[in-house]
Amino acid sequence: MRARLCVFVGVFTLVAAAAHSQSQPPLKLVQSFKMPMEVKGHFDHVTVDLAGQRLFATPEGYGAVEVFDLRSGQIIDTITGIGRPHAVLYRPDLDRIYVTDGGAGEVKIYDGKSYNLLKSVKLQVDADSIGYDPATRLLYVDNGGGDAGQTYSMFSIIDTTAGEKVADLKIDGDTLEAMALETSNPRIYVNNRAKNQVAVVDRQARKLVESWPVTLGKVNVAMAFDEANHRLFVGCRSGHIVVFDTASGKELQALPITKGVDDLVYDPGRKRIYAACDGFVDVYEQTDPDHYKSLGKVPTGPAAKTATLVSSLNRYFVATPQHGSTPAEILVFEVQ
Repeated sequence: MRARLCVFVGVFTLVAAAAHSQSQPPLKLVQSFKMPMEVKGHFDHVTVDLAGQRLFATPEGYGAVEVFDLRSGQIIDTITGIGRPHAVLYRPDLDRIYVTDGGAGEVKIYDGKSYNLLKSVKLQVDADSIGYDPATRLLYVDNGGGDAGQTYSMFSIIDTTAGEKVADLKIDGDTLEAMALETSNPRIYVNNRAKNQVAVVDRQARKLVESWPVTLGKVNVAMAFDEANHRLFVGCRSGHIVVFDTASGKELQALPITKGVDDLVYDPGRKRIYAACDGFVDVYEQTDPDHYKSLGKVPTGPAAKTATLVSSLNRYFVATPQHGSTPAEILVFEVQ
């Protein structure tokens, strides 16, 4: 009888634990950073300065970068004079902030203490997504294309120490989007949205070496990378994450997500993929490189589709535009 009771208790515990894990969402809202009501329109990217405990957000229509105190959630400064802010990079060793301005077609470089403009690096209009190589201190920026009246886009390389452009590469197609760098070799992967392809660029040779068709999803804009397992995740606004094998360049599968994705991140520690979509964050867990299970959808807000994960803080930040009487805000989720 005692043995049966122990077996029953063990089974009950396992069932209860499984039920709890299934009912608990992968993200829990714990804080909200409010913005003034005049901050309207879509956001682009968000980044964090860990040492300085700051968060930088780019409301495109507001023409500024909002700087938040991570502890209080209050705005501590507003960097103005940016035509259309897109991506933002913070380089802690120099205490400098780099912002792509799609309106002026520039990368603007700011002092991290005074927030004064130090320099502007001239590119073409629609300077947008970036990729940063911390080993070489080189910043890769897509710019030009359709907004510049061209059928090709520019893939520009900037020396962030000198604040100078060092090279341009033409890529056929009028819209490039997010990118991902590989550290074990000189490849960088770029979403060629116009061609529905992944462009593979050799960073050392500074040339396009391959183009992989994306057939399992449409409008490929977001990207994340599991380098250890050679898996590239391509977020498509049609409502898919297309999984590529970077060793072969082949599509493996498409994971369904909410439509309208704009940011994608892979957390190698928890083996999770976070897709910031229109109004929801879709979360997948990687069982192994070829198998993924959905952990569910976490509601955010209308057009809230830009986000960043800070694993060391166990936090996922989502930028939510102003809607109705609700101001724009940064939603802070605790990773469960």
